[in-house]
Amino acid sequence: MVIPEEHTLIYDGTFDGFLTGVFHIYELKLQTVIFQKPENLQESLFGNKVEITTDLEKADRVWKGIKSKTSAKGSYRLYSAFLSEQPQIETLLLKYIQQAFKSSRPIDSDFSNETVLKVSQIAKSVGREKHRMEAFVRFRLTNDGIYFASVEPDFDVLPLISKHFKSRYADQKWIIYDLKRGYGLYYDLEKVELMQLSLPEGFDATKTKSDYFTASELEFQTLWQDYFESTNIASRKNMKLHVQHVPKRYWKYLSEKLR
Repeated sequence: MVIPEEHTLIYDGTFDGFLTGVFHIYELKLQTVIFQKPENLQESLFGNKVEITTDLEKADRVWKGIKSKTSAKGSYRLYSAFLSEQPQIETLLLKYIQQAFKSSRPIDSDFSNETVLKVSQIAKSVGREKHRMEAFVRFRLTNDGIYFASVEPDFDVLPLISKHFKSRYADQKWIIYDLKRGYGLYYDLEKVELMQLSLPEGFDATKTKSDYFTASELEFQTLWQDYFESTNIASRKNMKLHVQHVPKRYWKYLSEKLR
């Protein structure tokens, strides 16, 4: 029995890098493939390592091909699932893409297909986290005149919330920073760009200090906390329902919960 050679595609972890890898797979007709990021690289006794250099032109060709074989909702689900960062999500998405390319009609609504169902379920989880970020992000005005919010979402949802915040807060400069992944979104009144910060030593994202934030911001937070406490009727408190709608892991970033 001949064991097919396994190819390990080492890519930069971006969606464009993944799509470039898919292009490489089809171009070279590779059969047995796994994706790995450099920081998670595992040695294999068998197989061939291939370093993938992200190529936007090749990635775009693959993405256009995917969109031609799926509905808009289907391609969005695939992108959302990628942002879940689940182990070997690339293998699942590659299988989805291969099935989509082979099919004569879109497969994204065929939930009897195990691969389609799994991608849909993962994308749904990512979608819930996206909506929570849109609801629970709290901005604070910095001494630099920029509204700053820090988050630590379960999934890499910043690319999915960019449009929402650009539309909702179009008249102010803001940063939404993902502390877990070390990057953020910066809106300069015209466009949203990805950015990285060198946060000060000892910076606590859950605290609003005058070293970083304006005096008016401190006053506003105190007023908001007082209002929240005054409108909270203890006899009607339903903690189980409250936690269901506002999970505890988000509390440390909510102004009304910081007291």
